[in-house]
Amino acid sequence: MTKKIIILVEGQTEERFVKSILEPHLLTKNISLAVTILNTKTVKDGANFKGGITNYEKVKSDLTRLFHDSSATLVTTMFDYYGLPTNFPAFATQSGTCYQKVKQLEDAFAEDINKQNFLPYLQLHEFEALLFSSTQHIIDTMPNSENKKDKLNRIRESFSTPEEINNNPETCPSKRLMKLFPEYTKVVYGTLISSNIGLDVIRSQCPHFNEWLTKLESI
Repeated sequence: MTKKIIILVEGQTEERFVKSILEPHLLTKNISLAVTILNTKTVKDGANFKGGITNYEKVKSDLTRLFHDSSATLVTTMFDYYGLPTNFPAFATQSGTCYQKVKQLEDAFAEDINKQNFLPYLQLHEFEALLFSSTQHIIDTMPNSENKKDKLNRIRESFSTPEEINNNPETCPSKRLMKLFPEYTKVVYGTLISSNIGLDVIRSQCPHFNEWLTKLESI
């Protein structure tokens, strides 16, 4: 029997990643995915504007709605650790390495939601970290990539894992890519590069992501 997982994501890039990369993989294990983008602003008599996290209470509100779906075995998230709102559970008390910090936030998140079928996941430090799993695939995919391989490799080699590329407005993974490739757009190139890299390579380079996916596979 096929099991259903609902994934609440931050934006369109994560939605495409889930649909084009995660879902085909998990379907081979009889797991279907239903992905929904976080509602961040509702205008009276208008449409819902979607994408980005501005307030934890909005996250909690969306999750509460998703738990009403009794057909789902599990509800999970895919949010960037970078840029989380300051009212996120444990945000003010997190300490240690980035892996220790993200575990503290995920544990506090799970405790606050308090649902047995909830598995929180925060992407270290943001979606673009996954792309640094293979700098060669970035070069092969992006236009105007001549003479940029060494710069990309220096960034990657400065950290033990792509997930550790740091949490700073100027040096987070997406800003590093945009500095090298002004034409980089998250929705288009983020999905394309990650698809070209493939799950096996991403999992081998990104332990926190791999841990999450392993848990999804085992429901």
